[in-house]
Amino acid sequence: MSEPIATTGGTGTMTAVVQERYGAEPEAVLRMARLARPGIGPGEVLVRVRASSVDRGTWHLMAGLPYAIRPVSGLRGPKLPNPGRTIAGVIEAVGSDVRGCAPGDEVYGTAAAAFAAYAVARPDRIAPKPTGLTFEEAATVPVSALTALQAVRDQGRVQEGRRVLVTGAAGGVGTFAVQLAKVFGARVTAVASTAKLDAVRALGADHVIDYTREDFLAGPQRYDAIIDIAGNRRLQDLRRALTPRGRLVITGGETNGRWLGGTDRQLRAQMLSPFTSRHLGTFIASEHADGLRDLTALIDAGALTPVVDRVYPLADTAAAVRQLLDGRVTGKLALALPADDPLGATPDAEREAAD
Repeated sequence: MSEPIATTGGTGTMTAVVQERYGAEPEAVLRMARLARPGIGPGEVLVRVRASSVDRGTWHLMAGLPYAIRPVSGLRGPKLPNPGRTIAGVIEAVGSDVRGCAPGDEVYGTAAAAFAAYAVARPDRIAPKPTGLTFEEAATVPVSALTALQAVRDQGRVQEGRRVLVTGAAGGVGTFAVQLAKVFGARVTAVASTAKLDAVRALGADHVIDYTREDFLAGPQRYDAIIDIAGNRRLQDLRRALTPRGRLVITGGETNGRWLGGTDRQLRAQMLSPFTSRHLGTFIASEHADGLRDLTALIDAGALTPVVDRVYPLADTAAAVRQLLDGRVTGKLALALPADDPLGATPDAEREAAD
């Protein structure tokens, strides 16, 4: 293994998506630019990003909505150059205190400002990339699959023979949640729109419901766990669809509320839960290497497969976010970067090119 390379300052420039102000329309706030290549400290890793992906969190960071996130993302404007969060790539350098990874390692995970040719990551938020996945496929896993894993395994406590309902089953988190529930031995009912039912069946769902044609909560079926990823059904309706000791896990549900943006329903679920035999709740997903390693084991074993709807070049990040907002995605959208950054020249090389 190579000796760690300690780096404190970046050298040269890089291609990156830049966002200078909050805005709900990606075409209005996201643009391509050249930024200084980041440096790293003793406990950090520099990753040459080969791919990233977009999710609902991308939009929330871009728009600065709901306002409740702004103490973290920036009160008046975004603290970070861009709203990217997922990476798959190759380690370029490691800080002096970093052990267990080295330059040249292929990794995936999460990092701040990930829509760029280089990103600074923490070692506890990256893991070796699954060997059978492309960089683009791997980049779709970290945020959405970690959320699904924690929703199904940790919060939903899904086990062999349990009956599980997954709403938003054709989305980024949903496609992973359906597969994970099957991995843990559940009988899965998946909810999606007409055009996406076949894709959900292909994931292994035992039963599918077209929410555009029928009320998925109206039947007599009761579920041991409901993984509620999409929609804003009333808590009392969801609670009635649970078995007496069933568990409701809310991981999504968007509204136009600028202050809470749908989180009010999650907060009400938490407050109601102590007064019922059913568990009603939500959680904030943790981004950590242990979970990534669990996912890697499942992926390498063939039990979990990312569903990638489309791969965009980094320059078309705004178009990818637009497709996500329009609801025209089955699974995930990836962003691809070239192996060699065309704008990654050192200052000396840039001056020579200008001459």
